[in-house]
Amino acid sequence: MAIAQAMATSFKVGILNGTFIFKSGTSQQFYVALYTSSATLGAATTAYATTNEVSGTGYTAGGNIAAISTNPTSTGTTAWLDLANVTWGTSTITARGALIYLKNGGSNDAVAVLNFGSDKTSTAGDFTIVMPGADSSNAIIRIA
Repeated sequence: MAIAQAMATSFKVGILNGTFIFKSGTSQQFYVALYTSSATLGAATTAYATTNEVSGTGYTAGGNIAAISTNPTSTGTTAWLDLANVTWGTSTITARGALIYLKNGGSNDAVAVLNFGSDKTSTAGDFTIVMPGADSSNAIIRIA
């Protein structure tokens, strides 16, 4: 079992099919769910699933909302958007990776898989995923 950091291939196809709307105020909402080292996630992941999702104090299945912090924009030839940091407060959990997914009507479409490189643990404290900088070189979602 492994977690491979990647943008979901189904997400790329969804962009081309016009499945996604990426601006604040729409019915679509980004979420981040956390997973154990037993999870198998990668480019082939198509949707959020509960298999090997973490459990523990302060964590609810499905994860937390990841608000859009920068609406879609571009710099040079790179289009990008950024998400705000996501925190599970006063939590006791251990996670190896995460799935960013988009609630889109009745579906939970995979966007990207994050691999933390090793297990990360919080013990009665905040578990925070710090998103990269909001620019064309670092934003969490970029099309170059």
